[in-house]
Amino acid sequence: MALLGSTAVREVGLRLLLCPLGSNNIVTRIACCSVGIVLPVYSTFKAIEKKDQNEEQRWLLYWAVYGSFSLVEVFADKLISWSPLYYYLKFAFLVWLQCPSSAGARHLYMCYLRPFFLRHQAKVDLVVGSAYGEMVKLITAYQEEIQAVRSLFTKIMASADLILRGEATSVQPQSPKGRQE
Repeated sequence: MALLGSTAVREVGLRLLLCPLGSNNIVTRIACCSVGIVLPVYSTFKAIEKKDQNEEQRWLLYWAVYGSFSLVEVFADKLISWSPLYYYLKFAFLVWLQCPSSAGARHLYMCYLRPFFLRHQAKVDLVVGSAYGEMVKLITAYQEEIQAVRSLFTKIMASADLILRGEATSVQPQSPKGRQE
């Protein structure tokens, strides 16, 4: 157990994170996901459970900025992901957003997102309302299919639960005539 806290392990981890293996470095992508999503989800949970309004607001600001960044990233992916430093810069940006001393998320929200939405709120409301209306129409039109998928998913989850609990019974394959062999 002492090995996990050793200097050698930390050095190897840091070298894996920082080694220039190109933009497809899986370690850097996992680090971005961990820092950008996993840690904030847990921190948001803790803020909600503690009923700490300052922390709740901090994480709401983070999610507003992160969501906006993700939206931009979807459209700009082909332009920016080719850069070998992209995921390193993304990692640094995500850390900066969360770091209490820099208040990066608060800064971006107050200086850019808030003014943008205040200026375009009526237009955004129209687009969101229209998209919501279309989504309701789509769900209503495919209600049977949605129920079938829901039922199938429920059965799969129930089977998985039984398997995980060790309560599943093996099913014997039947011959074409319906008799067991």
